[in-house]
Amino acid sequence: MQLIDGAIFNISPGPSHKHQQVLRELSAAFSVFLKGKECEVFFAPFDVRLFGQNKKDNEINNVVQPDLSIICDSEKLDDKGCNGSPDMIVEILSSASVKLDRWIKYRLYEEAGVKEYWIVDPVNESVEMHLLTDGQYIFKGVFTKSDTISVETLSNLVLDLEQIFI
Repeated sequence: MQLIDGAIFNISPGPSHKHQQVLRELSAAFSVFLKGKECEVFFAPFDVRLFGQNKKDNEINNVVQPDLSIICDSEKLDDKGCNGSPDMIVEILSSASVKLDRWIKYRLYEEAGVKEYWIVDPVNESVEMHLLTDGQYIFKGVFTKSDTISVETLSNLVLDLEQIFI
């Protein structure tokens, strides 16, 4: 369950085999790179309470569960997940989540100040990159299985997408 602007979104059915493979490989790549560093990677289910700073739980209208979240400010982490905007979010598309990820969450993450947003398509084996510039997402391109992709939020991390889309 996710809460966006006070409306409940239930995503079903559960993620596909390919979705979970891509999530596993991305999680592993980020985890290895971030070991011993300031930033941490978290994967769904993990609650991200956007715009939640200094609010009581019943006042928070946006709770999402991105497939992957990179958080570099440990002050945002608590026992309930992340209170505030992650530095980076990755959403892996499924047939049930296309509109939610490409439109509703895109706008929500942009408004919340998420610096880097990836939309991963496991069927077409591609990654769409959006970077926040002056409060708006700028489309940086589509990367496919034969490409490498530099993670802008984490300098020196370059992913070989052939290792992600196995």
